Amino acid sequence: MRAATIAVRYALFAAAATGVNLATQAVSLAVYDGTYGLYLAMALGTGTGLLLKYALDKRFIFSFKPTNLREDFGTFVLYTAMSVVTTIIFWGTELLFDYLFESRIALFIGAAIGLAIGYTTKYFLSKHFVFSRRPPRRRGGRGRPTGAHDPDHAARSPRPSA
Repeated sequence: MRAATIAVRYALFAAAATGVNLATQAVSLAVYDGTYGLYLAMALGTGTGLLLKYALDKRFIFSFKPTNLREDFGTFVLYTAMSVVTTIIFWGTELLFDYLFESRIALFIGAAIGLAIGYTTKYFLSKHFVFSRRPPRRRGGRGRPTGAHDPDHAARSPRPSA
């Protein structure tokens, strides 16, 4: 896939996830705007955006097809871990705008800016650390990978003659 196609798709998916995130926050704040209401809204919005973005990135950006549910879950956990970095950027920007301008519209503008910066960062983290599948390693006779990672490999392997 060409870089331009990836960039357009990624931007559209980021916009969709941002929309879902902000809509979830708006609904959450409309339902409950009491003590810690903003933090609850931010957490719910982040969760819904994360689920949508993972599904879209996995399939349409990185063409990642997990071999089983365990691999998919492990990939999602890693994707979520990388999201911590981008969430700090997003929440920090959102809270900064809320603090500086003390208005609901500023809060959402800060959230949108934070999400744009965060999603850009997230693309590179995902590309290099989450969806960079390496070819499966061969398994040794006792269920361990063969090669240098196997502590018994040197003892079992014949040494090349000089």
